[in-house]
Amino acid sequence: MSDVNQALDALSQIIRGKQQEIRLAICCLLAKGHLLIEDLPGMGKTTLAHGLAQVMGLEYQRVQFTSDLLPADIIGTSLFDRNSSSFRFQQGPVFTQLLLADEINRASPRTQSALLEAMEERQVSVEGRALSLPKPFFVIATQNPASQEGTFPLPESQLDRFLMRLSLGYPGPVAEKAILKGEAGRSELGSLKQLFSDQQLSTLQQQVEQVQARDMLLDYVMRLITASRESGHFYAGLSPRAGLALLQAAKAWALMSGRDYVIPEDVQAVFVSVADHRLQRRELGGSARELLAIVDVVG
Repeated sequence: MSDVNQALDALSQIIRGKQQEIRLAICCLLAKGHLLIEDLPGMGKTTLAHGLAQVMGLEYQRVQFTSDLLPADIIGTSLFDRNSSSFRFQQGPVFTQLLLADEINRASPRTQSALLEAMEERQVSVEGRALSLPKPFFVIATQNPASQEGTFPLPESQLDRFLMRLSLGYPGPVAEKAILKGEAGRSELGSLKQLFSDQQLSTLQQQVEQVQARDMLLDYVMRLITASRESGHFYAGLSPRAGLALLQAAKAWALMSGRDYVIPEDVQAVFVSVADHRLQRRELGGSARELLAIVDVVG
């Protein structure tokens, strides 16, 4: 997995001190998922998305979500062509390989939902026609904390479309000094080189599907899912689809670690990012990280 390690090293020069988060972002792409990054403004969310697109050789589009954004601004619209005296569909920014939905929770729920079909089916419906999106198709959405003014919380159905949710957090002192000196951050994006072709990335995504998960590993995943449903800390536990998402992410993590089989450490590495945004907490508290602590690997 030398190419993946090169990509990780290159991105780590742009987003300093966040190697684990970058690794999870690459894992999400290899698992054919979508990524939600929740953090305060100015933490490097957009820089990470743009850098990942450059390193992976992906066509990149960015949409700034605002309260007046309409679904047609994302999907596209039909325009009248005077030369042919007919309507012609003008593709929107969703027709790309990596779509950055910046500050997605500043748009209305109606506009947020415009991404649902695209994220789930890799296609959009326009005037009764199903139009396929490019391959690969990867959505990175950023959102500000719900406590900030002018935000619309993402509904559960939309959250479930994201394989992972990450938070970058403040940089450490060394990383922040590098940013202040201009040695990291958005100013350094121009130094990134493409390390993957579409075919190489497609091959890696296919290899993820071939990674093996033995029965004992599946039993461990099931214990985690069951614990989320029976702990009493959540209104609803993890769904079967969440279990499939967890397994897919763990397979990608295993492949990145140079293995063709999943071990419990792979599940543990991705569990919080995959599960936490799918769990609706009661006032009693509880978190995905606590579930890891109470579920033994060996039942």
